[in-house]
Amino acid sequence: MTVDAWRDRRLPLWPLALVVPALPFAGLALSGGPAGPWGWWLAPVVVFGLIPLVDLAFGDDRQNPPEEAVPALQRSPYYRWITYLYLPAQYAALAVTCREWAAGVGPAAGAGLVLTAGIVNGIAINTAHELGHKRERVERWLSRIALAPTGYGHFFVEHNRGHHVRVATPEDPASARLGESFWRFWPRTVAGGLRSAWRLETARLRLRGRSPWTWRNDVLTAWAMTVLLFAALTAVHGWTVLPFLALQAVAGFSLLEAVNYLEHYGLLRQPTGTGRAEKVDPRHSWNSDRLVTNVFLFQLQRHSDHHANPLRRYQTLRTFDVSPRLPAGYATMVVVALVPPLWRRIMDPRVLAHYGGDASLANRDRNFHTPPAARTATG
Repeated sequence: MTVDAWRDRRLPLWPLALVVPALPFAGLALSGGPAGPWGWWLAPVVVFGLIPLVDLAFGDDRQNPPEEAVPALQRSPYYRWITYLYLPAQYAALAVTCREWAAGVGPAAGAGLVLTAGIVNGIAINTAHELGHKRERVERWLSRIALAPTGYGHFFVEHNRGHHVRVATPEDPASARLGESFWRFWPRTVAGGLRSAWRLETARLRLRGRSPWTWRNDVLTAWAMTVLLFAALTAVHGWTVLPFLALQAVAGFSLLEAVNYLEHYGLLRQPTGTGRAEKVDPRHSWNSDRLVTNVFLFQLQRHSDHHANPLRRYQTLRTFDVSPRLPAGYATMVVVALVPPLWRRIMDPRVLAHYGGDASLANRDRNFHTPPAARTATG
């Protein structure tokens, strides 16, 4: 197919990513009607219930743009403006949920509000991820703004300069190990990512002869943005909103870490003769070509190409035959990850099959034992 004949079939679908920050407004409307407090559960139901079903119905889309079309796609403002528009919608949703919390809610509505805001701001971390990899200064600043509601601004440092260097190695706190449950992974990656970000930024500043206690410290400035945001919301809504802000932040960055958990589970870059890990390639990330979730997540599921080419914009990311494949999209697999026996039953055989049944080639938890189901699946 020639470049002139090629068209992005998903062109009208990409704005659907903005449905997520619109869900709190739909929840607000429902909560004022017969649904009552349960209206605030709309976002969790849509993201973790409806989207997996629609994903299953529409299946995979493995279309790759021809390389000749990539420069024009990269330059197109249409795709980047969709990511930009997520931010005002995100902040408007946060303002609405804060107002509702401050007005006083019961347990059902309160839990729904926390999850709703957490989902919007957690998925905003993916928007920040897309923006933060770009060279344009405005996009890098927008990335930090998107991270502020979850207090996860250090992700900007750790992901770009830590995770992308150490991915699929035991040294990477964001790469889950074979046999490691999400609930064991969560404290390791949250604490490890924070420590790594601080060390990376401290080392960068000391190379320039500066103390880390400076406004030039990207970790401190990112956290300062969160403090200012939370202070402004507290000034408007009162101290009662602070527990809500803390809870939704935990829900938001936990959603990110659930995605981190499934993206590289058990995958390992093999050591080379020099003692360093082999170069990152498409074998080191779990991929999914589910159409619907890829639209909602700016093709984050084409994670292998992202790690090989982090400057490529989402609309140009490719799928590869050699990449290991998840049995479903991220929206489904995040829910599965919360149930460790189910996760291991589904994923451990796939990791072992990826390595021809040789668990020594995987990134293993120290307590890993090959379960009978996995041994049977790999022969």
